[in-house]
Amino acid sequence: MPKVTYFSGQSLPLEMHKVRIIQKLTLLPIEERLAAVAKAGYNTFLLENKDVFLDMLTDSGVNAMSDRQQAAMLLADDAYAGSATFTRLHSKLREIFGMDYFLPAHQGRAAEHILAKTYVRPGSLVPMNYHFTTTKAHIVEVGGEVLELICPEGLSVDDPGDFKGNFDVAALDRLVAERGAESIAFVRVEAGTNLIGGQPFSLENLRQVRASCSRHGLILVMDASLLADNLYFIKEREAAAAHLSIPQITRAMADACDIVYFSARKLGFGRGGGICVRDQEIYKKMRGLVPMYEGFLTYGGMSVREMEAITVGLDETMDEDMINQGPQFIEHMVSELDSYGVPVVKPAGGLGAHVDAMRFLDHLPQTQYPAAALAGAVYLASGVRGMERGTMSEQRNPDGSEPMAHMELVRLAIPRRVFTLSQVSYAIDRLRWLHANRHLVGGLRWIEEPEILRFFYGRLEPIGDWAQELVAKFRADFGDSL
Repeated sequence: MPKVTYFSGQSLPLEMHKVRIIQKLTLLPIEERLAAVAKAGYNTFLLENKDVFLDMLTDSGVNAMSDRQQAAMLLADDAYAGSATFTRLHSKLREIFGMDYFLPAHQGRAAEHILAKTYVRPGSLVPMNYHFTTTKAHIVEVGGEVLELICPEGLSVDDPGDFKGNFDVAALDRLVAERGAESIAFVRVEAGTNLIGGQPFSLENLRQVRASCSRHGLILVMDASLLADNLYFIKEREAAAAHLSIPQITRAMADACDIVYFSARKLGFGRGGGICVRDQEIYKKMRGLVPMYEGFLTYGGMSVREMEAITVGLDETMDEDMINQGPQFIEHMVSELDSYGVPVVKPAGGLGAHVDAMRFLDHLPQTQYPAAALAGAVYLASGVRGMERGTMSEQRNPDGSEPMAHMELVRLAIPRRVFTLSQVSYAIDRLRWLHANRHLVGGLRWIEEPEILRFFYGRLEPIGDWAQELVAKFRADFGDSL
């Protein structure tokens, strides 16, 4: 990819866009941040956006649209059936992925619901490189079992491997030998593994998974929600793909799969999603569920205006200058935090910078939810909203026992084309201060624990008065600063 070298020798990301519309932000005093996070039950999902300075919770639905996307929304065809808007979106997906059939859905988890309802039965197995929260919930809900077959280095926060999201193909072959191909509903690969630091898989690894699926007669499904980041890393890190263009890499990835589904909140920068299918029989198996649960086959619960924006957004995803913006900013943030001794997942992946809460708060047991505690402390120290990606994001077993997550991470998402470098520098500065005062941060316990997807709307409280102590230390160090 093209690179810009600074005469000063600095290594900084360079924005390949200009800002033309802005949104005012507010940074509350720390005392008001304490009240806000307490009201939210120390769950950053429950914070009101008016109380957030920099929203690094997610990139889902909050990436900045381009001028071309905004303009395209005015072309939308509102027809309930046979909309020209759908035809434009379908044609763009066919051009990019080379798959003839498309089922629209209102977002990625709706696509997961359709896939699970079609293929998963009680006792079914769904092996994957790593799970995503809603993916697992849909599979478990209909009686299936998720098996994570990530490569060994994928669960190491600081292993230097370039492709820590790779699928363990040998483990897949062993699973088939032990349990039988008939027990497997489908095989799922997730581009840019969300829960373990946004780590990518290689094109070569995907082709090896395809070969294994072909040997055993298995359907291969790719979650392409974080495709843009994975494309960047393949282009940058995989020597055998360096000569390929972004469209060529995309097509090669799709050619290895039977089904590609995605959340357009991440891929395409709109609000929607869908399922691309190669085989007509597979398409027909799922087709009836779209009008039943989502909407007619030419909108699937999406706004036609969003569909027009997604069509342009997909086209822009084939642009190297667009897809490099997230990873380059994340790499900068990770490198800076690492240089100051703040423990982070390395190498930098996609989606955001991932802070390792188990090392950051090594005095807390996992049963006190260190990632959730750290996310609350980050908000207190900075007004920055990150997301817990650890044990709080897991779900209790049927017997009530609690599985401990492989990692305890706080994700600081970097939506594309949203934050300036000075805003990222502010977040880094406050994390440095928090790390220096990490001994003040205590654990959390549940006061309201939902049974399903508890991390979205459950509430916790601090164990002890550590939050007040952190506020007092902030005032002692920063005076009347916000």
